[in-house]
Amino acid sequence: MREHRLSTSITVGAGALASGLVMAVFAIQSATSDAFAGSSSAYDAILGPPGGQGQLVLNSLFHLDASQGNLPWSMYEEIAEDPGVERAVPYALGDNFRGFRIIGTTLEAFVGREPLSPGEWFNPSKRQAVVGAAVARETGLVRGSIFQPSHGLTFDPEDPRPHATSYVVSAVMAPTGSPDDRAIFIPIEGIYRMDGHELRGSGETVDPEIFRELEIPDEHKEVSAVLLRFRRGGVNPGLRLNHLINVAGGRATLAWPIAQVLADLYRKLFWAIEVLRLVSVMVVVVAGGALLASLYNTMNERRRELAILRSLGASRGMVFGVIVGEAATIAALGALLGFAVEHVILFRVSDTLLSTTGVLLSAGGGGGAHVWTPVGMLAVGVIAGVVPALKAYAVDPCQTLARGS
Repeated sequence: MREHRLSTSITVGAGALASGLVMAVFAIQSATSDAFAGSSSAYDAILGPPGGQGQLVLNSLFHLDASQGNLPWSMYEEIAEDPGVERAVPYALGDNFRGFRIIGTTLEAFVGREPLSPGEWFNPSKRQAVVGAAVARETGLVRGSIFQPSHGLTFDPEDPRPHATSYVVSAVMAPTGSPDDRAIFIPIEGIYRMDGHELRGSGETVDPEIFRELEIPDEHKEVSAVLLRFRRGGVNPGLRLNHLINVAGGRATLAWPIAQVLADLYRKLFWAIEVLRLVSVMVVVVAGGALLASLYNTMNERRRELAILRSLGASRGMVFGVIVGEAATIAALGALLGFAVEHVILFRVSDTLLSTTGVLLSAGGGGGAHVWTPVGMLAVGVIAGVVPALKAYAVDPCQTLARGS
């Protein structure tokens, strides 16, 4: 291998690229599928304004895309009181902090994951905020930090357009690996009372300042979406609500069944992953072919040394094993370097995937790909070494040395 260090290095590099690409592709696929599956586990449906179900899910669960509009508060109350609904979580959007969306909601959004006692960290009468793990990591916000939201869902560093209203971070959520890590949650009342906002729930534009010392009437309130969890057992309320809202209605959209909507979104957004899987397999095949060609082409140069080995007592099996072992070693080195290649690939694409889909990547993802990819590369190396090893096996030491080759 030292004698043919150039060809060996090139072949090791090809193996590293092949194994690294395979592991990176499966890590991306695992992260995206887990994020989509995990996002649908807590809720069964989403109620939103008229429009596409896919956009409603992207906006509500993944905090992406623009909101389709708003629903009157009365529709939230109506769906929350439905006998088939176990939990209804209202979302109200409109602001951001350094590009991270601020979501006005209620304590229902934190069922099963409350970091502190509810009254302490999400009091509607206080300007408190609960931030996701990624928000805290990227902005430096910690418990007790004070920040000012910016107008709109997008952030322009040159024109941040901050609100005069300030909020204090009352809690930082533990990492979930979901898009909620990149969201900031405040009491829904805070969205309505934010300076610069207007209330349009009644059909007329009302300045919330007139209710500074009063409770805002429900008729003036709006919600961007309502995340629903149905009661288990009995007839599925989704069928009934789907007929009332999507079929016979028209005032709103019900994204249901949410798992099916997410599956359709996954196919539309991540079809390229299937192509990458095919490409990565082809790269592995090419790397194996490069290893075979590299060793096979050196056999003519090594005929004399193989003949000398045979004349010194080496058996045909030993010569065969030396060549196969060399191929396996090159493949193993490529597989080990593949982990570094995977880290580089994921590092380059993680920010893009996170900002465009809300999916968090980690080099530890990919399931069993980190086991069977190196094993597979080793097997490819062994198979690629068989042909040149057979050629070495057939070397006749007497004829080779007699020709002086």
